[in-house]
Amino acid sequence: MKKILLLLFLLGTITGFSQTKSFYDFKVTDIHGNTFDFASLKGKKVMIVNTASECSLAPQLKKLQELYEEYGGEDFEIIAFPCNDFADHEPGKSQQIDNVYTQKFGITFPVMAKITIKGDNMNPVYKWLTSSKENGTLDAKVMWNFQKFLVDENGHVEDVIWPIGSPESKRVEEWLQEDL
Repeated sequence: MKKILLLLFLLGTITGFSQTKSFYDFKVTDIHGNTFDFASLKGKKVMIVNTASECSLAPQLKKLQELYEEYGGEDFEIIAFPCNDFADHEPGKSQQIDNVYTQKFGITFPVMAKITIKGDNMNPVYKWLTSSKENGTLDAKVMWNFQKFLVDENGHVEDVIWPIGSPESKRVEEWLQEDL
């Protein structure tokens, strides 16, 4: 009996060490320097988007805001991560980015501090989003600005909408309507 209990304890310990980090374990810094805890997103569908206000795809910011106005709140959240990794399309500092996002695009959904999403300095959230070893679901290299990751209400990556895909695409609409 003692051997069985010891074996169960060891298996539980090993299993605990092999589990990947949960979506809800992340804490990031928002555009204003405050901590944003992903645990506050439990029970919500979340779209995570790497954004760049000087990109030719920047009009998607207005489409994201429209989507947020229609679905955002209790069951859905959009999280923007400004990023300058593609063609120097987000060169500004936090205050500058915040002003452009709020004044030019009318953004009211959460915007995080500018991050790196590729290479050796890849932000841990994006390491998790892009690696099936981390997220347990899919591998998805970030191709360009405005790639959208769809995370379900249980914190699992469900899908990726490629940069040219509209935030108001049929796939996004279907995903938001699931389980209503």
